[in-house]
Amino acid sequence: MKIVIAPDSFKGSLSAAEAVAAMKRGVEAIFPEAETVAVPVADGGEGTAAVMLNAY
Repeated sequence: MKIVIAPDSFKGSLSAAEAVAAMKRGVEAIFPEAETVAVPVADGGEGTAAVMLNAY
């Protein structure tokens, strides 16, 4: 099973990268055999520069 995780930030609480990390931990706890593809995204607002600078 492959699971794609691509959240934007949660304004005032989590950056997109922090949201990716939390969601990935949750998925791996429930589905340890799953392959996860985790990519933080942004919609052009707050956090966009950080996502672009950390893109790989």
